[in-house]
Amino acid sequence: MAFELSSIEARVLGCLLEKERTTPEYYPLTLNSLIAACNQTTNREPITSYDETTVEQGLDALRQKKLAMVVHSAGARVPKYRHNLFDHYILRPPESSVLCVLLLRGAQTAGELRSRTERMCGPLTLPEIETCLEELARGEDPLVRALPARPGQKERRFVQLLAGEPEITEPAVSLPVGAGQVPEKSRLDALEGEVNSLKAELQALREDLANFKNQFGVPGETGNQP
Repeated sequence: MAFELSSIEARVLGCLLEKERTTPEYYPLTLNSLIAACNQTTNREPITSYDETTVEQGLDALRQKKLAMVVHSAGARVPKYRHNLFDHYILRPPESSVLCVLLLRGAQTAGELRSRTERMCGPLTLPEIETCLEELARGEDPLVRALPARPGQKERRFVQLLAGEPEITEPAVSLPVGAGQVPEKSRLDALEGEVNSLKAELQALREDLANFKNQFGVPGETGNQP
Protein backbone atom coordinates (compact mmCIF):
# COMPACT_ATOMS: atom_id res chain seq x y z
CA MET A 1 0.00 0.00 0.00
CA ALA A 2 1.45 3.35 -1.07
CA PHE A 3 0.96 6.48 1.02
CA GLU A 4 1.69 10.13 0.32
CA LEU A 5 1.94 11.92 3.63
CA SER A 6 2.07 15.65 4.14
CA SER A 7 5.04 17.11 6.01
CA ILE A 8 2.90 17.36 9.16
CA GLU A 9 1.73 13.76 8.88
CA ALA A 10 5.32 12.59 8.32
CA ARG A 11 6.51 14.49 11.42
CA VAL A 12 3.71 13.10 13.60
CA LEU A 13 4.27 9.53 12.39
CA GLY A 14 8.02 9.85 12.86
CA CYS A 15 7.55 11.10 16.42
CA LEU A 16 5.25 8.20 17.29
CA LEU A 17 7.79 5.74 15.90
CA GLU A 18 10.64 7.44 17.76
CA LYS A 19 8.97 7.68 21.18
CA GLU A 20 7.80 4.08 20.97
CA ARG A 21 11.47 3.09 20.86
CA THR A 22 13.14 5.72 23.04
CA THR A 23 10.54 6.31 25.80
CA PRO A 24 8.28 3.25 25.81
CA GLU A 25 7.13 4.06 29.36
CA TYR A 26 5.30 7.15 28.02
CA TYR A 27 3.97 5.51 24.85
CA PRO A 28 1.25 5.80 23.49
CA LEU A 29 1.53 9.59 23.64
CA THR A 30 -0.89 12.22 24.88
CA LEU A 31 -1.57 15.10 22.53
CA ASN A 32 0.60 17.44 24.62
CA SER A 33 3.50 14.98 24.59
CA LEU A 34 3.16 14.57 20.85
CA ILE A 35 3.18 18.34 20.28
CA ALA A 36 6.38 18.61 22.34
CA ALA A 37 7.92 15.75 20.35
CA CYS A 38 7.05 17.37 17.02
CA ASN A 39 8.62 20.67 18.06
CA GLN A 40 11.85 19.33 19.54
CA THR A 41 14.91 21.33 18.51
CA THR A 42 17.12 18.23 18.57
CA ASN A 43 16.98 15.34 16.09
CA ARG A 44 14.56 17.26 13.87
CA GLU A 45 14.96 18.89 10.46
CA PRO A 46 13.38 21.27 9.87
CA ILE A 47 12.60 22.59 13.34
CA THR A 48 8.88 23.31 13.66
CA SER A 49 6.49 25.11 15.98
CA TYR A 50 3.25 23.26 15.35
CA ASP A 51 0.29 24.26 17.50
CA GLU A 52 -2.35 21.92 18.90
CA THR A 53 -4.71 22.34 15.95
CA THR A 54 -1.98 21.49 13.43
CA VAL A 55 -0.92 18.32 15.25
CA GLU A 56 -4.55 17.25 15.65
CA GLN A 57 -5.06 17.69 11.90
CA GLY A 58 -2.00 15.52 11.26
CA LEU A 59 -3.33 12.86 13.60
CA ASP A 60 -6.77 12.92 11.98
CA ALA A 61 -5.22 12.48 8.54
CA LEU A 62 -3.07 9.56 9.74
CA ARG A 63 -6.11 7.94 11.36
CA GLN A 64 -8.02 8.20 8.09
CA LYS A 65 -5.13 6.40 6.39
CA LYS A 66 -5.09 3.76 9.14
CA LEU A 67 -1.57 4.78 10.13
CA ALA A 68 -2.50 5.97 13.63
CA MET A 69 -5.20 5.36 16.20
CA VAL A 70 -6.51 6.83 19.43
CA VAL A 71 -6.22 4.78 22.60
CA HIS A 72 -8.78 5.21 25.39
CA SER A 73 -7.52 3.57 28.57
CA ALA A 74 -10.03 2.63 31.27
CA GLY A 75 -10.45 5.59 33.61
CA ALA A 76 -8.02 7.80 31.72
CA ARG A 77 -8.98 11.46 31.47
CA VAL A 78 -7.15 12.13 28.20
CA PRO A 79 -6.81 10.00 25.05
CA LYS A 80 -3.45 8.82 23.79
CA TYR A 81 -2.18 8.07 20.32
CA ARG A 82 -0.13 5.31 18.71
CA HIS A 83 0.96 4.46 15.17
CA ASN A 84 -0.28 1.55 13.07
CA LEU A 85 2.60 1.41 10.59
CA PHE A 86 3.29 -2.24 11.33
CA ASP A 87 -0.23 -3.16 10.26
CA HIS A 88 0.88 -2.23 6.73
CA TYR A 89 4.57 -3.15 6.65
CA ILE A 90 6.67 -5.89 8.20
CA LEU A 91 9.76 -4.10 9.48
CA ARG A 92 12.57 -5.20 11.74
CA PRO A 93 13.65 -2.73 14.48
CA PRO A 94 16.70 -1.52 12.49
CA GLU A 95 14.56 -0.92 9.40
CA SER A 96 11.85 0.94 11.31
CA SER A 97 14.56 3.02 13.02
CA VAL A 98 16.07 3.99 9.67
CA LEU A 99 12.65 4.93 8.31
CA CYS A 100 11.88 6.90 11.48
CA VAL A 101 15.06 8.99 11.21
CA LEU A 102 14.37 9.69 7.53
CA LEU A 103 10.86 10.89 8.45
CA LEU A 104 12.24 13.21 11.13
CA ARG A 105 15.39 14.52 9.44
CA GLY A 106 14.99 14.26 5.68
CA ALA A 107 17.61 13.01 3.23
CA GLN A 108 20.71 11.49 4.82
CA THR A 109 23.72 9.38 4.01
CA ALA A 110 24.19 5.85 5.31
CA GLY A 111 26.86 7.17 7.68
CA GLU A 112 24.49 9.73 9.15
CA LEU A 113 21.80 7.10 9.57
CA ARG A 114 24.25 4.82 11.33
CA SER A 115 24.95 7.40 14.04
CA ARG A 116 21.37 8.65 14.37
CA THR A 117 19.62 5.29 14.70
CA GLU A 118 21.79 4.02 17.55
CA ARG A 119 19.57 5.42 20.31
CA MET A 120 16.58 3.55 18.89
CA CYS A 121 17.97 0.15 17.95
CA GLY A 122 21.50 -0.01 19.34
CA PRO A 123 24.77 0.25 17.39
CA LEU A 124 24.78 -0.96 13.80
CA THR A 125 27.64 -1.34 11.35
CA LEU A 126 27.63 0.54 8.07
CA PRO A 127 27.00 -2.69 6.10
CA GLU A 128 24.00 -3.39 8.35
CA ILE A 129 22.58 0.07 7.63
CA GLU A 130 23.12 -0.48 3.92
CA THR A 131 21.29 -3.82 4.17
CA CYS A 132 18.35 -2.06 5.87
CA LEU A 133 18.24 0.52 3.09
CA GLU A 134 18.28 -2.21 0.45
CA GLU A 135 15.37 -3.98 2.14
CA LEU A 136 13.38 -0.75 2.43
CA ALA A 137 14.01 0.04 -1.26
CA ARG A 138 12.68 -3.29 -2.54
CA GLY A 139 9.25 -4.16 -3.89
CA GLU A 140 6.63 -2.42 -5.98
CA ASP A 141 6.00 0.20 -3.29
CA PRO A 142 9.44 0.93 -1.81
CA LEU A 143 9.73 2.97 1.37
CA VAL A 144 13.17 4.40 0.59
CA ARG A 145 15.21 5.34 -2.44
CA ALA A 146 18.66 6.69 -3.08
CA LEU A 147 19.33 10.16 -4.44
CA PRO A 148 22.18 10.84 -6.85
CA ALA A 149 25.40 11.91 -5.18
CA ARG A 150 25.78 15.66 -4.94
CA PRO A 151 28.55 17.39 -6.92
CA GLY A 152 31.92 16.84 -5.28
CA GLN A 153 30.65 14.09 -2.98
CA LYS A 154 30.81 10.31 -3.22
CA GLU A 155 28.20 9.35 -0.63
CA ARG A 156 24.62 8.97 -1.76
CA ARG A 157 21.77 10.25 0.35
CA PHE A 158 18.57 8.34 0.99
CA VAL A 159 14.99 9.59 1.39
CA GLN A 160 11.75 8.04 2.65
CA LEU A 161 8.89 7.70 0.19
CA LEU A 162 5.93 7.64 2.58
CA ALA A 163 5.62 11.35 1.82
CA GLY A 164 5.94 10.78 -1.93
CA GLU A 165 8.80 11.65 -4.23
CA PRO A 166 10.88 14.48 -2.75
CA GLU A 167 11.76 17.70 -4.47
CA ILE A 168 15.52 17.61 -4.95
CA THR A 169 17.14 20.91 -4.02
CA GLU A 170 20.84 21.34 -3.49
CA PRO A 171 22.15 23.55 -0.66
CA ALA A 172 24.51 26.36 -1.47
CA VAL A 173 27.21 24.83 0.74
CA SER A 174 27.49 21.18 1.62
CA LEU A 175 30.15 19.70 3.87
CA PRO A 176 30.89 15.99 4.22
CA VAL A 177 29.89 14.19 7.40
CA GLY A 178 32.60 14.30 10.05
CA ALA A 179 34.39 17.32 8.57
CA GLY A 180 33.83 19.38 11.71
CA GLN A 181 31.24 21.60 10.14
CA VAL A 182 29.90 24.46 12.27
CA PRO A 183 26.09 24.71 12.58
CA GLU A 184 24.39 27.85 11.42
CA LYS A 185 22.97 28.58 14.85
CA SER A 186 25.44 29.45 17.58
CA ARG A 187 26.09 26.95 20.32
CA LEU A 188 24.26 29.21 22.77
CA ASP A 189 21.16 29.34 20.55
CA ALA A 190 21.22 25.57 20.19
CA LEU A 191 21.45 25.09 23.97
CA GLU A 192 18.63 27.55 24.52
CA GLY A 193 16.50 25.64 22.04
CA GLU A 194 17.21 22.35 23.81
CA VAL A 195 16.22 23.88 27.15
CA ASN A 196 12.94 25.14 25.69
CA SER A 197 12.24 21.70 24.24
CA LEU A 198 12.94 20.03 27.59
CA LYS A 199 10.64 22.52 29.32
CA ALA A 200 7.83 21.64 26.89
CA GLU A 201 8.34 17.92 27.46
CA LEU A 202 8.45 18.45 31.24
CA GLN A 203 5.16 20.36 31.12
CA ALA A 204 3.59 17.54 29.12
CA LEU A 205 4.80 14.99 31.68
CA ARG A 206 3.41 17.12 34.53
CA GLU A 207 0.02 17.15 32.86
CA ASP A 208 0.17 13.38 32.40
CA LEU A 209 1.04 12.97 36.09
CA ALA A 210 -1.83 15.22 37.12
CA ASN A 211 -4.22 13.17 35.00
CA PHE A 212 -2.86 10.00 36.60
CA LYS A 213 -3.46 11.43 40.09
CA ASN A 214 -6.98 12.45 39.17
CA GLN A 215 -7.68 9.01 37.76
CA PHE A 216 -6.74 7.23 41.01
CA GLY A 217 -7.94 9.89 43.41
CA VAL A 218 -4.47 10.95 44.56
CA PRO A 219 -4.69 14.45 46.09
CA GLY A 220 -2.57 17.07 44.39
CA GLU A 221 -0.75 20.04 45.84
CA THR A 222 -3.17 22.64 47.10
CA GLY A 223 -0.77 25.06 48.70
CA ASN A 224 -0.41 25.76 52.44
CA GLN A 225 -3.39 24.50 54.39
CA PRO A 226 -4.11 24.74 58.14
